[in-house]
Amino acid sequence: MYKPLADEIRPDSLDDVVGQKHILGSGGMLRRIVESGQIPNMIFYGPSGTGKTTVARIIAQRTNRSLRKLNATTAGIADIKQIIAELDTMLTPGGVLLYLDEIQYFNKKQQQSLLEFIEDGRITLIASTTENPYFCVFNAILSRSTVFEFKPVNARDVEGAVLRAVDIMNARRGTPLTLADGVVRHISTSCGGDVRKAMNSVELLFSAAGEGGVITLDDAKAITQRSAMRYDRDGDDHYDILSALMKSLRGSDPDAAVHYLARLLEAGDLASACRRLMVCACEDVGLAYPMIIPIVKAAVDAAMMVGLPEARIPLADAVILVCNSPKSN
Repeated sequence: MYKPLADEIRPDSLDDVVGQKHILGSGGMLRRIVESGQIPNMIFYGPSGTGKTTVARIIAQRTNRSLRKLNATTAGIADIKQIIAELDTMLTPGGVLLYLDEIQYFNKKQQQSLLEFIEDGRITLIASTTENPYFCVFNAILSRSTVFEFKPVNARDVEGAVLRAVDIMNARRGTPLTLADGVVRHISTSCGGDVRKAMNSVELLFSAAGEGGVITLDDAKAITQRSAMRYDRDGDDHYDILSALMKSLRGSDPDAAVHYLARLLEAGDLASACRRLMVCACEDVGLAYPMIIPIVKAAVDAAMMVGLPEARIPLADAVILVCNSPKSN
């Protein structure tokens, strides 16, 4: 039966997990908790493809509790009741370790149905979410859980996973392929810190390669096409990018400011970019160079008039002007 590469390459030990050294490295808090064998209720928070499910599986292997998995996008109260019915039976002699994926899709009633059993220890909850748990998980669950943040994996760490994936794919084929210079680095940098995306790119490249030869850098660019930008209009990524843009403008760093402006515009968020530019011109430059306000206003008006993608030109001009202008406190 076909098995996706991303699932086949999934690590079996914490030492093989890519990235997350801040919590899984030597002396990391999560590593110490797992090695102690005393597993508390935990919430794993971070982007897709950063190892949340993998770490939960490794924890399940190290405990004497029966593992049950639910995905909140498809599960409901009936699934929770079925797990509760198994408690204190021969099916779950040591209790249940419940891995609940995408907990943000459970409503308040569904989350609270677990409280009694989390409280008395019969269920140990490990939940994962790509959204900020302090907004999407109810306080009663949060107060009984420890939150660990998983961060996007840096390109250097992803390279190791890509090389392992290449070895696995070559072993599958029997007739190995070679990779041109720069292919591994390109896949690692274009995945946006998502290891699963990198694994999928490797698998697609090998599937399209035919009987033999070389995987070229052009092939890799055709598969990846665009970096996996993390952005959502209502979530943390939106506000992180806006904050980074403002800090770059205030810090007079035109390279960084243009970068974050480009990320906003690539996501189609013209209104937020214009609003932030006007605020910065009035608040951070202000009386140090009063004429910047009508200049930036003119650039914003031009951007709104021409729309995307041409709006990037007057807005980039305005960003560079704000960065290079004196700041007023």
